[in-house]
Amino acid sequence: MSERIDFHQAAPARMKALGGIYHYLTQTDLPLSLLELLFLRISQINGCAYCIDMHSIKRM
Repeated sequence: MSERIDFHQAAPARMKALGGIYHYLTQTDLPLSLLELLFLRISQINGCAYCIDMHSIKRM
């Protein structure tokens, strides 16, 4: 199995921008459960296995 890419090291500006979008969306009136479904769907469209895994974990 190959090692995963460290996205923070490979593209720090992109990860900072993505974090900014995430932070902005969590400050809206949208329920967190809806946001997680949104992030999961975006990850599915992008085909990013790491993000799909991260957004599909049930949070308590």
